[in-house]
Amino acid sequence: MPTPQELEAKLWAALRSDMTVMLGLANRPDHLLRPMTVQIDGEADQGPLWIFSAKDTALVEALSGSEDAFISFASKGHALFATIGGRLTLDNDRVVIDRLWNRFVAAWYEQGKGDPKLALLRFDVEEAEVWEDERSLLAGIKLLVGVDPKKDYANKTAKMKLD
Repeated sequence: MPTPQELEAKLWAALRSDMTVMLGLANRPDHLLRPMTVQIDGEADQGPLWIFSAKDTALVEALSGSEDAFISFASKGHALFATIGGRLTLDNDRVVIDRLWNRFVAAWYEQGKGDPKLALLRFDVEEAEVWEDERSLLAGIKLLVGVDPKKDYANKTAKMKLD
């Protein structure tokens, strides 16, 4: 059974590897939930998460300063799931744009780093709830013999404050 610290480390590793999340605004009835690619700047397991977007998207247009936001995440293979809460801000820091710019990001912006539509979002992580999936041969055998699966899952989830 993993500790909250181990689950947190698995979350950061999965975010670095998989990068695709659903990002939404917390205080809107429609949430403006959108698929986005996150990047982590540096080697440390901490935020902020950075997201390249466009100024003319509904999500960016809805931002007024810093907004409560959330991320829904499922790793490839569904070994890990998470909801992450934090603050989302438009932050077109040229130094960060230069540092995070790569060919995958460049493909979205016809005029490169100087594209007038370019928007860099900063997601400051505050808290997360993480679930580790228990899909395995052992889990299947336990189900076949009548073992309650909820007991296994109870030890594979954690709520944590992140900073």
